[in-house]
Amino acid sequence: MPWTKCALFGGVALLLAPAAQADTLREALLQAYTTSPVLAQARAQLRGVDEGVPIAKANSRLQVSGTLGLTQSADGITSYQHGARTLTGGVNLSYPLFQGGRVKNAINAAEARVIAGRADLRTTEGNFFTDAVTAYMDVIRDQSVVELNAGNVRVLETNLRASRDRFQVGDLTRTDVAQSEARLSIARSQLASAQGNLVRSRETYRRVIGVWPTNLQPPPELPKLPATPDEAVEIALGNSPSLASVAANTKAADYDINSARALRMPTLSAVGGPSYSDYLGTRAQASGLPSSQNYLFSQTVQQSSAGLSLTVPLYQGGGVSAKVRQAQANQNAVVEQGIDIERQVIANARAAYAIFIAAGQAIGAYEQAASANKLALEGTRAENSAGSRTVIEVLNAEQEYLNAQVQLVTAEHDQYVAGFSLLNAMGVAEASNLNLEGGALYDPVANYKRVRNRFGDWSDNPRYQSVSTRTTGPTPRDEDTQPLPPDPLLGNDTPGPQLPGSLVPSPSNRDKPRDK
Repeated sequence: MPWTKCALFGGVALLLAPAAQADTLREALLQAYTTSPVLAQARAQLRGVDEGVPIAKANSRLQVSGTLGLTQSADGITSYQHGARTLTGGVNLSYPLFQGGRVKNAINAAEARVIAGRADLRTTEGNFFTDAVTAYMDVIRDQSVVELNAGNVRVLETNLRASRDRFQVGDLTRTDVAQSEARLSIARSQLASAQGNLVRSRETYRRVIGVWPTNLQPPPELPKLPATPDEAVEIALGNSPSLASVAANTKAADYDINSARALRMPTLSAVGGPSYSDYLGTRAQASGLPSSQNYLFSQTVQQSSAGLSLTVPLYQGGGVSAKVRQAQANQNAVVEQGIDIERQVIANARAAYAIFIAAGQAIGAYEQAASANKLALEGTRAENSAGSRTVIEVLNAEQEYLNAQVQLVTAEHDQYVAGFSLLNAMGVAEASNLNLEGGALYDPVANYKRVRNRFGDWSDNPRYQSVSTRTTGPTPRDEDTQPLPPDPLLGNDTPGPQLPGSLVPSPSNRDKPRDK
């Protein structure tokens, strides 16, 4: 059956359908979506890109400026040639009538970059949600690994007690006891390492999601994914926000070339405005007459003007051609970038698909291995009780069973993360696809509509207040990540693998031969 985008969108929505349980994947993603500084930063950057449109439009609007000046000749005010003392003021108006198309192309380029910015925000959302799902699954995996290793330590502690009891009655040798002690020490070190990995995963979760993970629930099943990698690639090529971004940037680069070429064209503007001059009682002196004659002259002059101003560039030092060539080179780079991104999209989709399939096959294999190792362990223990198996064989069987369980948990983690990475590679792992109910989704178009036609010079935004949460404060202390206490069975003063207690010679007999 052909794969359809609609079916995929519906599947992703089901992936995060509302649930009543606490600490679910959906709730984690909703928490991250509303409080993440990564997304807040990307949204702010897009709002900055939106402002490129009114900036470009400003060059097509009326320009008004005022001037005010006070001058006096340094040689006095008794000579007309010296200009006397004058207070001047005026208002200058200029309205562009023709600019060779540079403004129109600049506006088109700015609008194309807005489209590219929205696609970049989609890319940021998809990558961020993939990181969030990975962090969620890392915690679940490492919690399971800690539990498995803790269970293994408890089993080996029981084994060591049994080995020492059997050694007391002569059923086992000191070598058997030493092997049990060594394996318990190794298990405790593996548990400590697993606890460290869990702390790291929880800290990563808090960095990405914004809160400390507590009692995370198993994730919902992934939606049905494409049957073949070719279908996944087809969806990715048709829906990738990265490709949409580079396509819009290519259009913007084309407009930039046209805008640079327009610098060769003449510009025509309508100009005019009123002016005012006040000689401050020095008009007679400026005319070469005594100051007593000032009453014969008007001390102020007012006039208004209107006209056209045509500027025809004849030679600009080669700068225009350089700007055109520069814009062409930038456009060439964007075209090549598009091909590179297309390669990345194809590779990411195929790689995620391959990892997802491989992890699924590994899950089946590790399930069989865990089941077989469990049976082998039970048989080895029974045969050891009958005297046909050694202690080291039982220990090896227990380690193999533990390894199979850890590998199974890891494969389940890898399959889920790869599946969500495949959704992201296909462009359907964004907020609009994940059914994040509980609040309005961020609308990137709303800010554009609000600012695109603004023309006031004093219409600033209010002071920004961050919406992201901080992760300062004490770190919760979880029981499953507390340092291991000394093990009385091993006789250690500090946790961690050490020499088995029964093989450490005392100071009084350190140089004496050990019992054989």
